[in-house]
Amino acid sequence: MPKAEVERRVQDLLGKMTLEEKLGQLQQLDGSAAGDHSPELLELARKGRLGSTLNVRGAKRVNELQRAALQSRLKIPVLFAFDVIHGYRTIFPIPLGEAAAWDPAGAERTAAIAAAEAAAAGVRWTFAPMVDIARDPRWGRVAEGAGEDVHLGSVLAAARVRGFQGADPSAPDKVLACAKHWVGYGAAEGGRDYNTTDISEERLRGVYLPPFKAAVDAGVETFMSAFNDLNGVPSSANRRTLTGILRGEWGFDGLVVSDYTSVAELVNHGYAADGGDAARKALSAGVDMEMVSRLYNEHGKTLASAEVDEAVRRVLRVKLRAGIFERPFADEKAETVLLSAPFRDEARLSAARSMVLLENRGVLPFSKDMESLAVLGALADSRADLLGSWTGDGRAQDAATIREALREALPKTRLTDSLDDAAAAVVVVGETFDVSGEAASRSDIGLPSGQLELVRRAHESGKPYAVVLITGRPLAVPWLAENARALLLAWQPGTEGARAVADILLGDAVPGGKLPASFPRSVGQVPVYYAHKNSGRPYDAASKYTTKYLDLPNTPLYPFGYGLSYSSFELSGLAASDAAVSVDVKNTGARAGDEVVQVYVRGPAGGALTRPVRELQGFQRVTLAPGEKRRLDFALRPDAPGPWQVFVGTSSVGGLTGSFVHK
Repeated sequence: MPKAEVERRVQDLLGKMTLEEKLGQLQQLDGSAAGDHSPELLELARKGRLGSTLNVRGAKRVNELQRAALQSRLKIPVLFAFDVIHGYRTIFPIPLGEAAAWDPAGAERTAAIAAAEAAAAGVRWTFAPMVDIARDPRWGRVAEGAGEDVHLGSVLAAARVRGFQGADPSAPDKVLACAKHWVGYGAAEGGRDYNTTDISEERLRGVYLPPFKAAVDAGVETFMSAFNDLNGVPSSANRRTLTGILRGEWGFDGLVVSDYTSVAELVNHGYAADGGDAARKALSAGVDMEMVSRLYNEHGKTLASAEVDEAVRRVLRVKLRAGIFERPFADEKAETVLLSAPFRDEARLSAARSMVLLENRGVLPFSKDMESLAVLGALADSRADLLGSWTGDGRAQDAATIREALREALPKTRLTDSLDDAAAAVVVVGETFDVSGEAASRSDIGLPSGQLELVRRAHESGKPYAVVLITGRPLAVPWLAENARALLLAWQPGTEGARAVADILLGDAVPGGKLPASFPRSVGQVPVYYAHKNSGRPYDAASKYTTKYLDLPNTPLYPFGYGLSYSSFELSGLAASDAAVSVDVKNTGARAGDEVVQVYVRGPAGGALTRPVRELQGFQRVTLAPGEKRRLDFALRPDAPGPWQVFVGTSSVGGLTGSFVHK
């Protein structure tokens, strides 16, 4: 719909609305506990007092509530929202895992599939992507984002918005995207979810804002205000970020929804004296729609009428852009697309591309001619734990276990749960789905109790074995790094994750993923990330008076960008100029494989602010046949004059070095 027509219709509706109808548009309620026939939701919808719901889905239930809304005086449809984070029914790897594929096109495809399935079930709005930069793996919601890096996070934020919304969010197979959590939520003190954040202006603008700006530039229609206190002002009442930056500086004209009861929680923060004060402060700051709590409606007569009108204008604008006035109902036959064969194929590919080979001491890939294979660990027989947290309407029964996937792939091999009579072993360890994600922070990010002992027994047997690590966060696993014969990081890989694990272990797929977040040696190192500042006394293991620990190296266990393959690669021929870098990459191994070539820069000295030791500026994932060589070109984005250093490698450590001068 043309912009002018949208604005005309918004103004026409606004002019006809009573205060109660306006406040209704600013209300989102949770239908998850309401059952199929909620008298309250139906009554509110009929009165035009319900703007949106979350957790109401399924074409039949959606249509029942929508029919009630269209009986209201102004016939404004309800906007149905749901947390479609990494899939609706077909579940893909957790977002952190998918980030390890370093594949924006793949992320766009999986978001598009998630949108198509969600739209078929009547959902028209997802609370994704989460674009919080997270550098503390104790924080459980690191699972929902793209990791520690600004550039990778920004590229994936834009890709996921494009996947969910497409060129036109009103298309039948698209949904509205929501950039969350605005802003700084991922910097929670102590890694404790919902905790306070204290972020300097330099770090806010240099680290935490860019992925949100990338989402805006990609056309994201909605934002979600966060739970956290940011520098003394709760994010859900922060006029500077919600209005000054988001709308004033960036020109965002979509709607902002609060996180779950975060308006009411302004009282807990001590920022609002009571519910009425909370409603006034959140609305004035720029929160348009209140999720679950009802303070806007309860205190509507005390709210500034101009601010109410502006919030309603934004809600109606987004509803019109979403096309729900023209197509309010879900197609009750469309849900047949759920979990279709092409969607499952994409899930298997996505899972395989996300996996990171951390160690391989001559064990992988296993031969398919093995006479016997021990499959060990409780997670080898779990389905739900492969799906991870925030699994939409995914079902554990849709997934195979890793044991079942290996049985499918090795019909002639005898599988056993005993090391004694096996030629080799697969040991599956890591986290269950409920110890990462929201409200799942951990102070100890090692392997859960008893799992390391299981790996040690496999190691002491002297037989070849591979460890498969299922996790929603980076873990501190120094013994595995030093001793495991092979270590495959599978994340929480989704509906087809088990088959993707089998594909990698048996060589039907070749590992090519790279870490989107550093793995610490110990929780005491946290936060550890590659783009740190140099300090006035940079790390020197041989000197006491430098920035370091006495009992641990400064370096991570595994650095950002790291990952092995079943092949080997060589970089050469680096050429750097003011605007571009080019380099040759060659597959020097005996089998085809993927490599992710990464370009980092270090900004010029003498500026107004210090710069990180390295900053990612570009990457390309390429597939090369044995002996194949390819020239890769990268655009640079220098933002200050002077001499710049360039590093091109296969992780954030080492690589070819060069320089250029930006004038």
